[in-house]
Amino acid sequence: MLQPGPWQLGAAAGAHCAISPWQPSWRTLSGLSCSLSQTSATGQTTTTERGMRSRRGPRRARRPCRTSTSRPPCHPSSAPGARAAGTASPQFYDNLCPKVQQWDSQVTMGHLFQKLASQLGVYKAFVDNYKVALETAEKCSQSNNQFQKISEELKVKGPKDSKDSHTSVTMEALLYKPIDRVTRSTLVLHDLLKHTPVDHPDYPLLQDALRISQNFLSSINEDIDPRRTAVTTPKGETRQLVKDGFLVEVSESSRKLRHVFLFTDVLLCAKLKKTSAGKHQQYDCKWYIPLADLVFPSPEESEASPQVHPFPDHELEDMKMKISALKSEIQKEKANKGQSRAIERLKKKMFENEFLLLLNSPTIPFRIHNRNGKSYLFLLSSDYERSEWREAIQKLQKKDLQAFVLSSVELQVLTGSCFKLRTVHNIPVTSNKDDDESPGLYGFLHVIVHSAKGFKQSANLYCTLEVDSFGYFVSKAKTRVFRDTTEPKWDEEFEIELEGSQSLRILCYEKCYDKTKVNKDNNEIVDKIMGKGQIQLDPQTVETKNWHTDVIEMNGIKVEFSMKFTSRDMSLKRTPSKKQTGVFGVKISVVTKRERSKVPYIVRQCVEEVEKRGIEEVGIYRISGVATDIQALKAVFDANNKDILLMLSDMDINAIAGTLKLYFRELPEPLLTDRLYPAFMEGIALSDPAAKENCMMHLLRSLPDPNLITFLFLLEHLKRVAEKEPVNKMSLHNLATVFGPTLLRPSEVESKAHLTSAADIWSHDVMAQVQVLLYYLQHPPISFAELKRNTLYFSTDV
Repeated sequence: MLQPGPWQLGAAAGAHCAISPWQPSWRTLSGLSCSLSQTSATGQTTTTERGMRSRRGPRRARRPCRTSTSRPPCHPSSAPGARAAGTASPQFYDNLCPKVQQWDSQVTMGHLFQKLASQLGVYKAFVDNYKVALETAEKCSQSNNQFQKISEELKVKGPKDSKDSHTSVTMEALLYKPIDRVTRSTLVLHDLLKHTPVDHPDYPLLQDALRISQNFLSSINEDIDPRRTAVTTPKGETRQLVKDGFLVEVSESSRKLRHVFLFTDVLLCAKLKKTSAGKHQQYDCKWYIPLADLVFPSPEESEASPQVHPFPDHELEDMKMKISALKSEIQKEKANKGQSRAIERLKKKMFENEFLLLLNSPTIPFRIHNRNGKSYLFLLSSDYERSEWREAIQKLQKKDLQAFVLSSVELQVLTGSCFKLRTVHNIPVTSNKDDDESPGLYGFLHVIVHSAKGFKQSANLYCTLEVDSFGYFVSKAKTRVFRDTTEPKWDEEFEIELEGSQSLRILCYEKCYDKTKVNKDNNEIVDKIMGKGQIQLDPQTVETKNWHTDVIEMNGIKVEFSMKFTSRDMSLKRTPSKKQTGVFGVKISVVTKRERSKVPYIVRQCVEEVEKRGIEEVGIYRISGVATDIQALKAVFDANNKDILLMLSDMDINAIAGTLKLYFRELPEPLLTDRLYPAFMEGIALSDPAAKENCMMHLLRSLPDPNLITFLFLLEHLKRVAEKEPVNKMSLHNLATVFGPTLLRPSEVESKAHLTSAADIWSHDVMAQVQVLLYYLQHPPISFAELKRNTLYFSTDV
């Protein structure tokens, strides 16, 4: 009897590493690829090939753990193919790398891709053996505990630039990885063709490589895809998994994280069972609905949702800050080569906070109903996600589906298959990411939504922008409604803060003015989504000083937009105004002296306008104003135009709020000054209430008079805004989160001395900055005269 060990499985798995055809990073493969240039797509290819080369060795080197089985997992005939495949990728990488490093318009590399595509045939041996290898691995795991433990945590060598020399992966994931990579490789060739001129010598060669790879994929997909995504029913029918993911369900008036599986004929809601260490994880089915019985209730038909107490915004913000602070601590521990136990403890804390944030942040209702029973309510963070689930279900319902009831055995089989069929393996939190994955972008994304076309009939149209942060998407900006048109032209600019973001989503809506169509779950009028699209925020493409114009296609609709990115460290730089007659970028003492006022005119006018007609505006100071409107107001204030008051009265209130925030952000130094920044950080950290009170009041007295008077003026205004929190949803904590890092931030010199990464720049001291402003907002009214009277009893040295 043959006694194969994991090294034979590993040989098959190792063979694929040589192939991994021209696949760049996952960013290139998702969303729109319009932002890629030919050189960036090719450059990322070399990065992936280099990473794959570094991972081959350890898998082959693992010592065998023998166990009995009746069939060899790697047929002898597959070995020559594996060896032949093993020589293809290194040659491809070695030939491509120097071309990328010395790139110009005359370089050709199409022949390299064509040659690699022509060698795909030798890879067929691995594909043909894949099912047998997977089945053998499962049998070995069942019969040998040692093999099971090894197969659940194989150590593979990470990329050279990774902080960890080895990463862990399951044998099942390892065996499937080459299949997954091959099935997506053609997308990269599409990218290269898109950015290669038709008359370039590479174009016909890349076309030929694409044709060969597509033919190869079509020959293997029939064998591979069903093996991964289908389960056979007791009646012999095939039930395909179409979509799965983690959603928050409202059950018994509380939030529960569920794993939802959409099959071709049924929607199943499950949760992971708690299992003891060493045992396989299993799902427990909470409920299911045959798609033939599933309906989406209209807004007027839906019943009121069960009472779920919303999580306070300030607690959500606190969680985000804790997560950022923990990320910073983990990075410091790794940089100092700290103990792995300490790092794991920090990671556990971060996961707990991220899990709570993921569970409590979603607010968008997604209700489904079983025509033969009850309704179920999910809460999602993104309208984009809700639309994806709805569309996937409705597409399947167009088929001739029959109602059915699953027996206990059928339900057990279906639920048991979920663990192996699932495509989403981990809860979408950053602590589940590998160390070599991109941390995302931190800074400000400027987006101009230009126009849209492709609508079949006139409608009232607008767009919203969503970005991801902390594992979920949030809506960040919204254009105005362009009425009764098929070609809206918004030309609106927005500044969006990114917090580890990796994707930008654009959704296009038709505005509904029918007040009868109100969603009872959140009392909001339901607008119709006309189209949606997503683009990956690739740092290589986005991190340039120039605007990048792109088109995103969605259901026949094309939306044109431009974007540029400013990193967090660049945003810390405060550029003094060249015009001493202006107000933006000019010292506050210069402006007040010139105006002969105690508080700058721009601050007084913006505050007055917000209190007159914006104090009840939902999300005032949090919602982005249109950047072009803000820039227009900035120009008017800088020029001291006589029409300022008239322009303010006509301007959108969010633009006025944005202008006030921009003024404070562009001061040559923060309102609470560079000199006092370290003292504010130390003062807010004091644990003794009396000592903290004395210190914090003493620091206010130490501010220059124009800064102090303006700060006290702003404090009273923000307190009045927070009094309307039931209407505008802006608490003192929310306002402190918006203004804290603007009024109080480290100087450029201090930032460069202490911060090492973009993530650190966001997290470093942000919590303390918010707490400083929150302390003063929660303090009883502070009088300038009273502060100055007390100056007689205190030294002004800090």
